[in-house]
Amino acid sequence: MIDILFKYMSDFTSISEDEQRVISASLRIDEYKRGKHLLRQGDLSAVKCYYVLKGCVRQFFIDEAGKEVTTNFFTEEQAIPIINEKTSGELSKYSLACIQDCILVVGDVDAENTMFTKYPQLEIMIRKMMEINLGEMQDQIGEFISSTPEERYKTVLRKRPLLIDRVPQHQLASYLGMTPESLSRIRKRIKESDR
Repeated sequence: MIDILFKYMSDFTSISEDEQRVISASLRIDEYKRGKHLLRQGDLSAVKCYYVLKGCVRQFFIDEAGKEVTTNFFTEEQAIPIINEKTSGELSKYSLACIQDCILVVGDVDAENTMFTKYPQLEIMIRKMMEINLGEMQDQIGEFISSTPEERYKTVLRKRPLLIDRVPQHQLASYLGMTPESLSRIRKRIKESDR
C-alpha cells in the first residue's frame, strides 16, 4: 500500500529504491475506525500530518451558532496537511474525523525534519506536493465563490464523483454550502434532465 505514496511522489522527483526502503521503514501507518477523531476543534494543535491510503476523512468546524460546517473531504492518495496552525501549542480551528475506516500514513513534524536532513529529495517532493495542494485549494475556493449551488454539485460529480456515495448527504450539503433539502432538489433536477 505504501507503494501508492511513492508512486504519487515520483511525479515530483526521484528517490532511489534504497532510499524508499529506508523511508518506508520509518513511516508510521495506522488504522482508524469510522468515527475516530484525528483532531478536535479547540484542542491543542497537532504536530502531525496524514496521507490517506484508504478511507475518507472529513474536515469540519462548529460555527458560533453551533452548526457543523464541512470544509473538506480527504480520500485515497490525498495528503491532510495541518497548515493553519502557526505554531504548536495553538488551539485547532477545526476537527478531522474518519467517516470511514481508514488507513493513514502518520507524519510527525520532528521526524520529518530529520528525514529531510537525511534525504533532501524527500523535502523537495513534500514541498512540491504542498504547493500543488495549495494551488488546488485556491482553485476550489475561487470556483466555489463564483458558482451556484447546482454548479458546485456538478463540479463534485465531475471531479470527485466517489464522494457522492461515500459521505452522508447532510455532510456533502454542508461542504457544498447548502441545506440537505436543497441538495436533494438539485440531485432530483439533474437526474430528471439526464433522462
